[in-house]
Amino acid sequence: MENSNHFGKVCLIGAGPGDPGLLTVRGKSILEKADVVVYDRLVSPGVLSLCNPKAKMVDVGKMPTHHKVKQSEINKLLVKFAVEMPGATVARLKGGDPFVFGRGGEEALELVDAGVEFEVVPGVTSAIAVPAYAGIPVSHRGIATSFHIITGHEKAEAGDSLSLDFENLAKSQGTLIFLMGIANMDFIARRLIECGKDPKTPLAFIEKGTTPNQRTVMATLETAGETIVRENVTAPAITIMGGVVELGKTLAWKKNLPLSGKRLVVTRAAKQSSGITARLTALGAEVIETPMIETRDVFPCCHAGLRSGIANSSENKVAEPVEFEDLKNFDILAFTSTNGVESFFKQLFAAGYDVRVLAGKKIASVGKITEKKLFEYGIRCDYVPKDHTGEGLGLLLREVVDDESRILLLQGNLADDTLLKLLPKATRWIVYETLPVAELPDWKHEAIASADAIVFASSSAVENFAQISCLSSIVSRLSFCIGRMTEASAKKHGFETVTSDETTMDSLVKKIVEYYTMGENA
Repeated sequence: MENSNHFGKVCLIGAGPGDPGLLTVRGKSILEKADVVVYDRLVSPGVLSLCNPKAKMVDVGKMPTHHKVKQSEINKLLVKFAVEMPGATVARLKGGDPFVFGRGGEEALELVDAGVEFEVVPGVTSAIAVPAYAGIPVSHRGIATSFHIITGHEKAEAGDSLSLDFENLAKSQGTLIFLMGIANMDFIARRLIECGKDPKTPLAFIEKGTTPNQRTVMATLETAGETIVRENVTAPAITIMGGVVELGKTLAWKKNLPLSGKRLVVTRAAKQSSGITARLTALGAEVIETPMIETRDVFPCCHAGLRSGIANSSENKVAEPVEFEDLKNFDILAFTSTNGVESFFKQLFAAGYDVRVLAGKKIASVGKITEKKLFEYGIRCDYVPKDHTGEGLGLLLREVVDDESRILLLQGNLADDTLLKLLPKATRWIVYETLPVAELPDWKHEAIASADAIVFASSSAVENFAQISCLSSIVSRLSFCIGRMTEASAKKHGFETVTSDETTMDSLVKKIVEYYTMGENA
């Protein structure tokens, strides 16, 4: 059947073995725009968090002993979405690589028969990546000049050979890598020994590879079965055999990272979370980005105008709309968040102005993060309080400026009146709105429930998290907080809190590392 341009397109994407950092650039770009994502059980929450938040998420996950959705039904489901959604991008997200024991070929053939256009995006196979994360190279000069990837998933019964060529596998001098074979490994090990493979051959079981729960269990071919039982080795796991296994005792690098094995939920707004996510990931953590709030620019209702908020806290008046041309009437511009900086400049540029309208004005920032964001626009701050809070900024400005100075506060709609009470003559412009995230998908609730800690960067994130999450289902009530206000909100909802020394992302990351590297008592 010929391809139809009236259908959607299906992309068979390899998600890799778990660590979202191993997803290919091409795979990520498709997931960010996909209209539908059909995903397997082994796809990690970190990868799912990269998907288009508006995408329809369909879980067809398979367990070792039963399938949530049969393969034949998955094939038909992909065709159905493509046919019923012309022009849509349907992502079929599979653990590892679609064509390495992933049954991607079967799905592709079904799409060809239906005339549906498709693309294959290779993924990093667990056969290579998981041993690498355990410090085991699948090939090494002088030890193994080849490696062989074998499925051990077929059902083994007495006398059954699993359709494997045990005679040649036993003779091979290369590394043997068995995928999905834990349930059959005792049988496989005994057959290899019977066919002449050395019973002392080093062997490693690697569970949940490249995830925070990765575990390596060493054995030999002759002790494989008893080791699985004694150590309770469970799927998903791979088995690697050969002399290269011994290198894992020296080269295991992942477990030495300070945050290795930790799953952290970052609740910062989506456009702000990438920085802290990258830092925590580099330190070994699995990060689940779960924004609790989203921001929206409050664009002016007229050309070059901005909606303003409360002009005078004592009279509780709403000021008339102020235009960018009226910036000349202010001596000091005070920014209280990075969102305020971004929204202000976005609207300034859209209205046809540039930074020259700020000439001669003093610039104040609530803290170092906002100061850094202003510097990205070429603006150096004149005033930054040591106490990075609204109160700290208000007290500083009240101390350093005279009563005649005209101060403009650039804030969001949820900003409290702290600054206006300290600076009653100041004018507030509302340049952005903060909106709560309405709901979370089921897979994200599951990921949060099993997380080691929640990272909060604002009190509004805490409040919304408490509203949309089932706090009783969270295993760990540990939270890492930035600033005293965030800490107070977290404590109010029953969280154990660890608070950064300064209200900066650097300080927060440092505190997280200290907590886990100093016996979780930092």
